Amino acid sequence: MDKKILNILKKLEKYGYKAYIVGGFVRDYILGIESNDIDICTNALPKDVINILKLDKTTKDNYGSVNIRTKKYNIDITTFRKESEYINHRPKSISYIKDIKEDLKRRDFTINTLLMNSNEEILDYYNALEDINNKKIKCIINTHDKLSEDPLRILRALRLSIIYDFKIDDEILDFIKNNKSIIKEISYFRRKEELDKILISKNRIKGLNLLKKLNLLKVLEINFNNVKDTNDIIGIYSQINFCEKYPFTKNEQDLIKKIKEVIKQGSITIETLYKYGLYINLVAGNILDIDNITINKMYNALPIKSRKDIKINTQSIVKLNNNCYNNINEIYELIEDNILKGILNNKNKDIIKFLRK
Repeated sequence: MDKKILNILKKLEKYGYKAYIVGGFVRDYILGIESNDIDICTNALPKDVINILKLDKTTKDNYGSVNIRTKKYNIDITTFRKESEYINHRPKSISYIKDIKEDLKRRDFTINTLLMNSNEEILDYYNALEDINNKKIKCIINTHDKLSEDPLRILRALRLSIIYDFKIDDEILDFIKNNKSIIKEISYFRRKEELDKILISKNRIKGLNLLKKLNLLKVLEINFNNVKDTNDIIGIYSQINFCEKYPFTKNEQDLIKKIKEVIKQGSITIETLYKYGLYINLVAGNILDIDNITINKMYNALPIKSRKDIKINTQSIVKLNNNCYNNINEIYELIEDNILKGILNNKNKDIIKFLRK
């Protein structure tokens, strides 16, 4: 256990409180996977956590949880709690409790209920280790209630199943088949967040096929036919049609648009390499089954890679164009086209001679 994390547990224990690492970090520890997100649960109140750990006085109590960020870890320390009925997928209220077993009941799946104490001992109250050994995703208690409370848990179940290659419990699958429409209640931001995690995993194609098999594409508002596997998530997204409400960044939208344009063309050419650059063409080439070595050789052989490589400046072109700026872009395109096709040498005197003609 990292010394910083151990120190937090030990300090809370020193003041008479219980403290455990809980959830995903412990699950990944058992699976031999490194994780940088750490959840600590304790019976210490947030104000006590802030005082004991000597945190900045501006540290906020976020509904019973205190967040600490280090260079390596994102740490959330949360007080044992019990949640009331859910309204709009959030608990109406919470109450602090002393019983860790009761606190664990509010979690989603059994595999996320494991605890680790300061001695690095694993505490398992809900047969999580058995489910991990059996590679099974199962709700901790009443499946219908758990998934109805928060539809995002449906996507989490699918994501965990895909990433870890675990089987989804039949009760969860039955609920999804009969209640898939509630997925529409999940924000587009959360949908994309879960899809991001699926698409960066090694099982991404299997994951997409599972979404299709469970008839979830319509409620997720995405659509695709055959997706060619690529290690680049933007390359995967370029093969999927999304509802415009999905929150892609402007840069993501631009990259996806360009990759789709090259894919639609069906080949990598000197024109696409010059227009879109190496990255776009490598991703598109991977989807089009064109090897990277060929694309790199073509790119390296380009006589110019951008407009700034052309051996003439704008002022010289304007002067040759009777001091007119109106069609300067068309002239540049003409120069680029002729240089790329090998008709014109990229030399200042040759370009001037070409323009004078």
